[in-house]
Amino acid sequence: MNQTPNSLAFEKLKNDPRLDQAKRLIMDAVADHQKSIDSVRPASPELAATYQATLEEFGKLRGANLYFPYLGSGIGNGPFVELGDGSVKLDFITGIGVHGYGHSHPVVIEAGVDAAISDTVMQGNLQQNANAAEFSKLLVDLACETGAELRHVLLTSSGAMANENSLKLAFQKTHPANRVVSFSHCFAGRTLALCQVTDKAAYRDGMPDTIPVDYIPFFKHDQPEKSIQSSVNHFKYLIKRYPGKISSLWMELIQGEGGYYSGSHEFFKALIEIAKNNKIAVIADEVQSFSRTTRPYAFQHFGLDKMVDIVTIGKVSQACATLFTSEFKPRPGLISQTFTASSFSIIAGKAIIEDLVRQGNFGKEGKNQKLHSYFVAGLQKIGHKYPGSISGPFGEGMMIGFTPFNGSEDAAKQLVNGLYAAGLMSFMAGGDPSRVRFLMPLGCTETRHIDLACQILDSVIANLAPNFKQPSAT
Repeated sequence: MNQTPNSLAFEKLKNDPRLDQAKRLIMDAVADHQKSIDSVRPASPELAATYQATLEEFGKLRGANLYFPYLGSGIGNGPFVELGDGSVKLDFITGIGVHGYGHSHPVVIEAGVDAAISDTVMQGNLQQNANAAEFSKLLVDLACETGAELRHVLLTSSGAMANENSLKLAFQKTHPANRVVSFSHCFAGRTLALCQVTDKAAYRDGMPDTIPVDYIPFFKHDQPEKSIQSSVNHFKYLIKRYPGKISSLWMELIQGEGGYYSGSHEFFKALIEIAKNNKIAVIADEVQSFSRTTRPYAFQHFGLDKMVDIVTIGKVSQACATLFTSEFKPRPGLISQTFTASSFSIIAGKAIIEDLVRQGNFGKEGKNQKLHSYFVAGLQKIGHKYPGSISGPFGEGMMIGFTPFNGSEDAAKQLVNGLYAAGLMSFMAGGDPSRVRFLMPLGCTETRHIDLACQILDSVIANLAPNFKQPSAT
C-alpha cells in the first residue's frame, strides 16, 4: 500500500497534540526544580554517609575508585550540576566534553522525549531509522560547506570506534602500507590499536604491539618556522626510512590530553603536502575539538578544507562519526557495527548542532570565540595578581588550559582537587609541564559563569600560591 510521509503512523505520533502537551509538562517540571540549582553549594551533611557508602560500593564494583567523588543526582541547570550528596558544582569539564551542552538543557530534554517514543533504543548497521540519515546529512553538509569533499559518513557509538574506523579506511586504501605517523603527545584512544597511536607509554602497559607508529614533533607557537622545519624534516626522514610503508598521517589538530596545544594552517599544510605527494592518507582527529572552535570542524578553523581525507568527531556530537572522501569508500565487509549509536544520541546530536548554528556559536565573532577571549582575559588577570601561578592560557575556542605554578604534576593535581572542593570542575592535561584544562558547555555558558569560575580560581590559587615559589613552566 502506498503511503505519503504524512500518513506514516510515526509522523502522526510526532504531531499528536498530547505529545506537545507532555513535552511542555516535562519542561515545566524540570524548570521548576532547576531553580534551586543556580550556583555552587556544599554537600548536605545529612546525605554524606549514604553518599560515601555508594561511592565506596561503586568503586569496589569498578575495581577502582572514581577520579572525583562524583555521582550526579540526575538534574542540573546549564553549567551547574547537582550531585547525590546535595552539592552543586560548576561543571567546566563536562565529562571531558561529553556533556558538551550542559545539564538538563531543554534542547537535549526534548530530544530525549523524541527518542523515548522511538521504537528502538539502539540503532545499528543493519537497521537504522530515518533520523540517522538526517543526522548524517547534517554532518556532511556542514563539513562540505567551505569546500571539503567529505561526502560520506559512518556513525558509531564512541570516539574510539570513530578513530578505529578511520584507521581501517586508511589501511585498506593504502595497503600494504601498515605504519602510522602521528604527533608527539597526541591522544587517539585506548583500544589495542589506538593505544599504540596515543603517545603515552602508561596506556600501553601490558598491551601487545598491534600497529607500528612513529612520532614527529608538534607545532611550537614560540618558534613557528623552526618548528615547521623540524617536523617536515622528521616526516621526510620517516618516509625515506620506511618507503611505501606509511599508511596515514594522524593529526590531532588541537591536542587535548596532551596539553591543549594547537597547530597552525602553515604547519599542517606543510606536512599534508608531503603526505599527498607520497600517497599517505590524512586523518584529522576532532573527537574532542568538534564544535568548539570558530567553525563546526577544526579542519575548517585551520583552513584545511581541501586537504583532509578522513575526519573523526565525537563528544559534543553525542553520536560519533567518521567522515571521508569518495576515494576512501570501504569495500564490503570492512566496517559493520551491531550498535552504531542510541536513538537518543542521534536525535540529540542533530538537535545540538542545529542549535549551535542557530545561536551563533561559530564564526570569528561567534559565541565560542567571544567566550574564549573573555575567559582568557580572566585567567590572565589572576596570573598577574599571583605571579607565577598561571602560564598561558592555551587552546582554541571553548578548549582552554593553562600551566599552574611550576608545571609539575603535583601542582596541577593540587589545583584541580582544590577547585573541585570549592565547586569548580576542571581536569588535568599534558605532562612536563602538566596543565589544568576546561571544556565549558557550549549551549549554556555565559560570561557570569566564567566570572564565577575565575572567582573560585582566584580563591584556590591564593591558598596554594605560598606552596609554589618557583617560576612557572610554559
